[in-house]
Amino acid sequence: MQDNKDSMNFDLTHPRDQLVAIMNRIYRQGMTTLSGGNLSVLDSDDVIWITPAGIDKGLLAAKDMMRVTAVGEVSGPHRPSSELPFHRAIYEGRPDVRAIVHAHAPALVSFSIARQVPDTSILPQVQRLCGPVGYAPYALTGSELLGERIAATFAAGHNIVILENHGVVAAGETLLEAFARLEALELCARTLIRAAMIGEPSGLSEEQLALWDRRANVLPGFVPAEHGSRERELRRQIVDVISRACERGMTNASSGALSARLDDGRFLITPTGQDRYLLDLEDIVLIENGRAEAGKLPSTEVRLHQAIYERQPEIGAIMSGQPANAMAYGITAVPFDSRTIPESFILLRRMPLVPAQTAYGDLLAVAEMMSLHTPALLLQNRGVLVAGTNVLNAFDRLEVAEFSARSLIDTAVIGPLQPMGAAEIRELEQAFSLM
Repeated sequence: MQDNKDSMNFDLTHPRDQLVAIMNRIYRQGMTTLSGGNLSVLDSDDVIWITPAGIDKGLLAAKDMMRVTAVGEVSGPHRPSSELPFHRAIYEGRPDVRAIVHAHAPALVSFSIARQVPDTSILPQVQRLCGPVGYAPYALTGSELLGERIAATFAAGHNIVILENHGVVAAGETLLEAFARLEALELCARTLIRAAMIGEPSGLSEEQLALWDRRANVLPGFVPAEHGSRERELRRQIVDVISRACERGMTNASSGALSARLDDGRFLITPTGQDRYLLDLEDIVLIENGRAEAGKLPSTEVRLHQAIYERQPEIGAIMSGQPANAMAYGITAVPFDSRTIPESFILLRRMPLVPAQTAYGDLLAVAEMMSLHTPALLLQNRGVLVAGTNVLNAFDRLEVAEFSARSLIDTAVIGPLQPMGAAEIRELEQAFSLM
């Protein structure tokens, strides 16, 4: 499977290994370059573990990590990052912060050179995770002044800060939390940029955000009598596919859900509050007749998935995600035209937009809309919801939705959209029994 994905508790691994694992994810996701970005973890006794200066970020190993004590003693094979001063300044001003991520994520760099901060109200998951986004004026890279300005912004209560003409810094109680904030805000920025190419982005009102906050995923508990071979197989599929979805940008560490039907009244679903990329078999939650496997907290989408399974017996798997291009349509309410290529129409059909008020406030209405004849829904300011006969079928639909959206947006640069005509659509419907 993926390099550096470890099934054991991430927080129990050594800070050196944590830094390598997260830098690898940042680099693979295209959120920094070979020479850009730096991460740190504040260990006990105020020791800072930090990435080195001048070393290929795509090939870092645990032995490359640098250790800096509270009195400035440095150990390790290289020089610590030149941005050490602002890491130290943030830790001094925010005792609750234990990890820092700095990256040159392209969409956030775009905001930094436009001297703006992204509007996180377009995606409530991002707004609640990141909080108010801070902004720090420019200062020379590696300078004490830059450290002072960034630290002052964090000290004002921000957990993620845009650096003028530079990039972004995210902080958290853990490295996973800091990374999740970076990833979520980059998604938000990328979505806003893509949305601006097709229409006018629109955020959620406080009333709509309150509907999102009221999602309920606490269910009565039960202890399963056994875990059969089919259940075990589905657990493996869910873990593998949700991890791949993170790598492909269909979901991310803090958002997205995947479930699979076992039989009537029983299905498996991803948990809430855990990094989707690091999920393991035992993290997946078994749901049985409205009860959740004891000691586990299922996805906040559990009631929606349950309602769909109850009403649509032909559906075998459900998946949600927030890929940037598809979400550009979800925050502008511009119609999504799936008549691009045969695959798009066959897998997505017409992919209707569900208004935010319904998407957040009327789960039963959403459940009634979804079927194998309408297997993809665009939930305004919430995400893309797809269903399939099995896990791979659902994931395929999510990927096709994102690829189609990207092609649609890019088409605007080339020329007017020329969708397949009515005759071609009827031919597809007849050939593939889509009527």
